[in-house]
Amino acid sequence: MRKVTTFLWFNDQAVEAANFYASLFKGAAIVDTMPGAGGKPMSATFQVDGQEFICFNGGPHHKLNPAVSLFIDCEDQAEVDRLWARLTADGGVPSVCGWLTDKYGLSWQVIPRKLKELIFNPDRERANRAMHAMLQMQKIDVAALEAAFEGR
Repeated sequence: MRKVTTFLWFNDQAVEAANFYASLFKGAAIVDTMPGAGGKPMSATFQVDGQEFICFNGGPHHKLNPAVSLFIDCEDQAEVDRLWARLTADGGVPSVCGWLTDKYGLSWQVIPRKLKELIFNPDRERANRAMHAMLQMQKIDVAALEAAFEGR
């Protein structure tokens, strides 16, 4: 077990959420469930690239909020598009600058690697154009970022 594991509190949808999250990423899987009262699991643990996340049915006392989000390092626009569509489906809510809240209330940042390359470029004028373009977006659009970076 890792020293630090992300623990996500749900009212009563922990297993459903864990299954959904595990379905998003290649090689991800449910690795454990903990029985609860009445035969319904109290928690489900899923793993993505060796990182464990515990989804816990803790009741309505606490709710997830955007103060904590999960950052997804997307390889390309196709991965951004696929994950954005899945995470905003069925009640997910897009926000700004690549952020969204999924149907369970968990906040995500769906960010292509190209964004970092553009906004941290040493040519600050070009980088600032890309940053300004990003600030106008909900889902990050790599082609639009590149066009802004190039001044088109």
